[in-house]
Amino acid sequence: MEQFFTFGIVGLSTAAIYAVIGSGLVLTYTTTGVFNFAHGAAGMMAAFVYWQLTGGWGVPVPLALILVLAVLAPGFGLLIERVVLRPVQGLGDAERLVMTVAMLSGLIAAARWIWDPNKARSLPKFFENSDAIDIGPATVTWHQALTMIVAVAVAVGLRVLLYGTRIGAEMRASVDDRALVGLTGANPVRANQVAWILGTQLAAVGGILIAPAVTLDASQLSLLIVSAYTAAIFGRLRSLPLTFVGAIVVGCLESYLTGYLPQNQYLPGLRLAAPALLLFLALLVFPHRRLRGRDTKARPVPVPSVRGTLLFAGAVVVFGLVLASLLGEGDLITYGSVFSFGVIALSYVPLAGYAGQISLCQLSMAGIGAAVWAHAGGDGQLWALPLAVVIAAVVGALISLPALRLSGVYLALGTTAFAFVLDRWIFTLAPVEVLGLKLSLFDGGSVDMPGPSLFGWHLDDGSELMVFSAVWLALASLAVMALRRGRFGRQLIALRDSEAAYTTLGGHLLLSKMAVFALSAGIAGLGGALYGMQQRSVSSDQFSFVAGLPLYLVAVVGGLTAVGNGLFTGVALGGSFPVISAAGVFAKNITSLMPSLAGLGLAKNPDGAVPEIRGRYEALGRDRPVLGVLLGAGVVLWVLQLQDVLAGWVAFWLAVFLIVAAQLVAQARLARPTESDVPVEWWGVRRAWRREDEEVLARGIAGG
Repeated sequence: MEQFFTFGIVGLSTAAIYAVIGSGLVLTYTTTGVFNFAHGAAGMMAAFVYWQLTGGWGVPVPLALILVLAVLAPGFGLLIERVVLRPVQGLGDAERLVMTVAMLSGLIAAARWIWDPNKARSLPKFFENSDAIDIGPATVTWHQALTMIVAVAVAVGLRVLLYGTRIGAEMRASVDDRALVGLTGANPVRANQVAWILGTQLAAVGGILIAPAVTLDASQLSLLIVSAYTAAIFGRLRSLPLTFVGAIVVGCLESYLTGYLPQNQYLPGLRLAAPALLLFLALLVFPHRRLRGRDTKARPVPVPSVRGTLLFAGAVVVFGLVLASLLGEGDLITYGSVFSFGVIALSYVPLAGYAGQISLCQLSMAGIGAAVWAHAGGDGQLWALPLAVVIAAVVGALISLPALRLSGVYLALGTTAFAFVLDRWIFTLAPVEVLGLKLSLFDGGSVDMPGPSLFGWHLDDGSELMVFSAVWLALASLAVMALRRGRFGRQLIALRDSEAAYTTLGGHLLLSKMAVFALSAGIAGLGGALYGMQQRSVSSDQFSFVAGLPLYLVAVVGGLTAVGNGLFTGVALGGSFPVISAAGVFAKNITSLMPSLAGLGLAKNPDGAVPEIRGRYEALGRDRPVLGVLLGAGVVLWVLQLQDVLAGWVAFWLAVFLIVAAQLVAQARLARPTESDVPVEWWGVRRAWRREDEEVLARGIAGG
């Protein structure tokens, strides 16, 4: 019994921290309509800054707390409201969700840049040298008591603020109709600013309180927010008392699992995944009201042309052939993920671009495909590749079942929870035998990834695998184009526009969602298998939730409705980022921030970069003389490189220069006025005078 009470006290103290963090999350959502995925990352940054002030620079604890909680946290909250979220206030909840995901990724990258992740850091507990408090058979430290006192104070203070003050009423009203709130004399901008200040302060309080119990690690501290997500869902994103109840459930569950879960090689991961599992169950069980601030207007989805997509697919294969011939073996491993990342990113197009379903676990689906290929294709059996696609598709179809009840933020939370369960438990499981079959994913560490065999020809060279991946990206792009032009593609877009109308008009919601989730997961599983082949060996960390954030952000920036988004994302993540990172540590840190910075700039171009790039190069595609010269020059460069006249990278950058120059020339030729565009008053000046011009002028004057 004494042990039971001891674990209960630990659970309640942890629950108090989750309650503080979760209440800040509910506060910002209730008052601004924005679900802040970066809420935990704000607390993480506060904990690191607090450590820097106290442990790094020797600032007294009271002064450090004042600086962090009263100066830096409010300033950061104001910065988020003014610079990040106010420009996208008029956009839909999906775009605002991307902004907070970008902040999550960016803050983790910034913390790793500022504070070396290889150096161990720890924060002391408050009143660590004071005697503990004995409560019956249990012992309560002053740090634990402080967390509970702070949680109670936060609960009372928020209740008084929201329901007993004018600013609280303004905060609750501004999310429903900002214009109407403004007509009453209130200031919705001020209400949002107060909400973000308080929300960031609560995240900072929670981060500082929980940091002494865990390692000061950017990812670990940021992702403790999953427990706070669960508490917030218990409160259905609006009730602070129910949020506190949810925090108690989560905190005690974690504590008692730590104390009573049997110790073996399969169950420790269950304790780590328990908050995510509970979040998933809470999303399914609790009713959810209409998403606040949700935008029902959808952007049009362009229809790709058959000719254009065929040319694009051919260009992808040619690009793969050229890269494979230019790069050495070491560079092929470094940049070989261009096309496999492209396939994974392409999985977002039918799911998020066409059907409007948000998923943050696509890289996890890729991990399933990689694991299946590693075990089933150990000798390069080609049939293992479609098997990897099918198994990933089956898992994707299972995810679609909860998606019937979830949408928007709730669906994003559900897929996040699923990714966490895979990261912390399923992917880390040791091999187990069931009915004589050995079941494992990553063997508790890493797995070897062989190349495939084609009709007795084993592809194990980096250049061969790169071309193999390029062919699959081209085929997947053609398949997505065919989907958009077909009946099912039109059904998915109708489903995205209005699920109720889609069902009313005879659409089968269950089958459609299952089909698109399965298709998307299958494409991601294919990309994961291709990625593993190129890397030769992979571990579960390469398919984690945090690792998937840059992929998601770059795919969103590229444009989720564009077929060319796969190549764009692959070139960015697998090509340009490694090139920049090779310049040194500073450049590497910059590239880790680039996906989040690009995501934060989404408001300037919600349609994505790929349509804009395609528009710039349309002139080159139509200008046959310039295009012919470019292709001829490209062939010459390729031949010179194959003959070792030019180094590989020299030929590559010359080719890039020629492409850019050809595009500029084609645009200039298109913009040059033709004779028919010259106004009549400039005949004989901007073009030569012709004999028939006199007759044309005479008829015009007579007719006038």
